[in-house]
Amino acid sequence: MHPAATYGGSFFGLVIFILDLIAIFEVINSNRTTVSKLGWSLLIFLFPILGLVLYFLFGNREEHNAGSGYEAIV
Repeated sequence: MHPAATYGGSFFGLVIFILDLIAIFEVINSNRTTVSKLGWSLLIFLFPILGLVLYFLFGNREEHNAGSGYEAIV
């Protein structure tokens, strides 16, 4: 097996992991309800790629982070 084939997914996995951590941190620091925070966090944690995409598409990030003094990552 070629060494690049062995380690090729590591970088992609690391990027997804970092983006998931950023999204979960953003959810926890938002002004959402506790149930909403738990739901989004579980979705992102259990389905890292799909949850991340759904959160960035349908999470209403601007609405929930506007009044908290926290600026969303674009």
